[in-house]
Formats: sequence, structure tokens, C-alpha cells
Amino acid sequence: MKKFLLIPLLVAGLSVSAADRRELQADFKLPRLSGGETALSDYRGQWVVVNYWATWCTPCRKEIPELSELHAENDHIVVLGLAYEDTGEAAFEAFLEEYDPSYPILLPDVYDMPDGLENPRVLPTTFLVDQEGYRVKTFLGPITRKELEAAVEAAAAPE
Repeated sequence: MKKFLLIPLLVAGLSVSAADRRELQADFKLPRLSGGETALSDYRGQWVVVNYWATWCTPCRKEIPELSELHAENDHIVVLGLAYEDTGEAAFEAFLEEYDPSYPILLPDVYDMPDGLENPRVLPTTFLVDQEGYRVKTFLGPITRKELEAAVEAAAAPE
């Protein structure tokens, strides 16, 4: 399987051809804050919202409640939060007690990103992955639940 680098090629509003789509199939495996590991491929068959965030990022904090609702209220959409910050697990756990996301929090090594990911240029950065594991849209900056649901609907529509 080909892996992609998270390069903001697909910024809001831009689409990708079927030929280019093959080049964007995504997979990565990261440790979970709650223990164990999660691979993006674990969620084939569902839409996946991958959201880079940090505790110090005000727009990131504002997104957490809407992303939690999106994750909790949709059987076909999964949210994965990538805690993009060099801090200890205890600090993340203390922060998340206040925000209590309903979705898994993954812990990338900001100094050694796994194959298939690269350091985001801005926070928050969110990308949408379809049921087959292809990245179909990238959002730089804050995103709302409504925008994500519209992106899923648009991407799922027949061409």
C-alpha cells in the first residue's frame, strides 16, 4: 500500500482526480493516550476525521466539543485526535479532564512522525479520509462539525 505525506495539497474547495487519488491512500499507526495502538486502517469502512491539535492552541480547544459530538452521534464517522505537542501523558490527561473528548487521542512523536504523516504547518490541521483510506480533503485552521459533515456528503456524492 502506498503511503502519503501530510502535505496540504488538498485545501478546502479543491478536488482530486481518480488517478491522483490512488497516490493519497493513507495509513499510520500511533500509540493511544489510553494505552495500546491505533492504525488508521482499523477504521476502513468509515469516514475518518484526523485532527491535529495542541493544548496551547485556542482554536483547537474550541473544536473539541463539536468534534466530540460528530464522533459520538455518527456511526459512519470516526474522529481521531492527534495531540501534536511535546509534553507528558499526565499533562494531556489533566487537560482532557476539562474537555473530555469522546474520540481517541493519539500521541505522535513530534520529532519522528511515522510513515504516512508529516508535521502540520498550522494548528489545527484536519484531514478527511474516506471509507477506503483515501484522504479526500484537508482543512488548515479551525473547522466546524457542519463543515465536516458537508465535506463527507460532498465526497460521498457520485461524480
